[in-house]
Amino acid sequence: MEMSKVAEQGLVLLGCGKMGSAMLAGWLEGGLPAESVWIIDPFPSDWVKSQGVHLNEDLPAQPAIVLIAVKPQMMGEALPTLQALGGGGTLFVSVAAGTSIATFEGILGQGTPIVRAMPNTPAAVGRGITALIGNAHTSSGDVDLAEGLLSAVGQTVRLDSEAQMDAVTGVSGSGPAYVFHLIETLAAAGEAQGLAPELAMQLAKATVAGAGALAEAAEDSPGQLRVNVTSPNGTTQAALEVLMNETDGFPALLTRAVAAATERSKELSRG
Repeated sequence: MEMSKVAEQGLVLLGCGKMGSAMLAGWLEGGLPAESVWIIDPFPSDWVKSQGVHLNEDLPAQPAIVLIAVKPQMMGEALPTLQALGGGGTLFVSVAAGTSIATFEGILGQGTPIVRAMPNTPAAVGRGITALIGNAHTSSGDVDLAEGLLSAVGQTVRLDSEAQMDAVTGVSGSGPAYVFHLIETLAAAGEAQGLAPELAMQLAKATVAGAGALAEAAEDSPGQLRVNVTSPNGTTQAALEVLMNETDGFPALLTRAVAAATERSKELSRG
């Protein structure tokens, strides 16, 4: 990642909770000098305080980038403090869910380059995936810079339009919660068949984590991997006949779940 411009002009991070801290750790490990980072956060953690960054100090006149990582409900109070940096000289990147590019343009000015991004919680361990889209005022270099910064916490993908962000929210933004619930319910099902709770949970966690790692590493598609592990008339086939039922199995259930999350994302974006 080309960080010389950021190191020279400075980076402002508005909000440094779990997501902001994960990104900050990635940037510092990647070579960004701590003295090039300004953080605005009313309740910084002890870890943040110990990193040598500028904390709640006066901001540089024209930083290379402002990354917005506050919760959406705090946006109305926090964002106006950065209005003076809008207008074209500074790239703004938002990882705040449910806040549209138009909302940022209304506060920061129409000529402001803005990238909207949607990371997910595995970013906390460097295994996230972030979807991003820039407005009409972002150059290819702006989007490259945003992608480079966001890649500090995992994979990145570029969207064709902002309208796709709601579906991204339904799949990868909210998706970790679906997987966590799968782990919960898989462990509970193991308990119901006589396993001790601790053993059932260990088996469930390791199985989901291992299967995910295999799905990423393997050349075969997830569908083929499923076929590979399914012996005719065996135990896996017996389970899959339940899970793949078109009426009440995974296909119908996850379609409804992702649709519900996508629709709620649209509602939140509309305010």
